[in-house]
Amino acid sequence: MTTIEPHHVKVGFRLEVDGEGWPPVGVENVWAVDLGDTTARLANTPWFVRGIANGDVVRTHADADGRLWAGDVVRSSENCTVRLIVLRDGGSAAARQSVLNAFSELRVGGEGVDQFRMIALDVPPEADLHKVQQLLDRGESKGWWHVEEGCVTPAWRTARAARANS
Repeated sequence: MTTIEPHHVKVGFRLEVDGEGWPPVGVENVWAVDLGDTTARLANTPWFVRGIANGDVVRTHADADGRLWAGDVVRSSENCTVRLIVLRDGGSAAARQSVLNAFSELRVGGEGVDQFRMIALDVPPEADLHKVQQLLDRGESKGWWHVEEGCVTPAWRTARAARANS
């Protein structure tokens, strides 16, 4: 979980909700550090926004009310965002925590939330991407969770391709 400091700001991301009502919100607010030059560095992993990850720097603009809105990614952190819907044990708090513990052993952080039985994983570039993907695939094949790759890097795609070819 992100420790919120006085220099943190919320940056809004507008989302398109599909015909099935997903994602369940039209705007997601992500904590960020205002860098003072119309950019902000994201300080937590997004739940629904696609194509961004914790640590990315985004261009921002303020609306008439002073609310910050995200624009383009200016600099990628090279982190990946992977989201899970936990199915095991009905997505209970204990099941979500066991999933977080398993990924923690691979140097992957994350956060769980009761609503939607979700976990958002923050996969840093120094993590063993092969092992992370193996665990993701294993859990999905066993019916423990559903996986969504919200933001992946070239290194992630290379690791995935290497696994597929082995």
